[in-house]
Amino acid sequence: MLVSYNWLLTYEITGYLSTFVLQNYTGNMNKTLIIITHPNLQESLINKRWIEELQKHPDLYHIHDLYMAYPDEQIDIEKEQRLIEAYDKIVFQFPLYWFSSPPLLKKWQDEVLTYGWAYGSKSGYKMSGKKVALVISAGIDEHEYVAGGKYQYTLKELTTPFELTFKYVRADYSSFYAYYGIELNATSEWIEQSIPGYMHFIQSL
Repeated sequence: MLVSYNWLLTYEITGYLSTFVLQNYTGNMNKTLIIITHPNLQESLINKRWIEELQKHPDLYHIHDLYMAYPDEQIDIEKEQRLIEAYDKIVFQFPLYWFSSPPLLKKWQDEVLTYGWAYGSKSGYKMSGKKVALVISAGIDEHEYVAGGKYQYTLKELTTPFELTFKYVRADYSSFYAYYGIELNATSEWIEQSIPGYMHFIQSL
């Protein structure tokens, strides 16, 4: 279904929103843009549940699903840049893949954060001052992500490339919210326990 709001075009498919912003759309600076990068969201447990919670507040959150928007992974750079420009608070949400993000988010960074737009002396640093944060679902328990643990590094250390990237483009990086142990404990009770912390983190940006 195609829904049009002024200069905003929103495609609604199976309950999730994938958004394209036209050049003249000025955005809603009071909303938070949530960029979801999950290659199999319909089969997700926790990320899908988080999105369901966000959808209860359409006046506060705008959901943009990268894999739904670009099933062929051919990113429309200008539309993505216009979308970023329209919001002051941006959350990148994804499951931890090989101690980083799913590949489409890395591709998004490489292609959208261009010289002359995101950085460079004549770019205007279009992400400058925007609050940016990460939300991550991690399959393994938190105690495994410590020095001396199974994976040796904390999630803060593993997300350092994101922090450096956003600082380089002068965004206001606000760290991350992570929920651990979903691989070993996928009960509805464990998933529901994540909601208060998830919502508090996003609301506090």
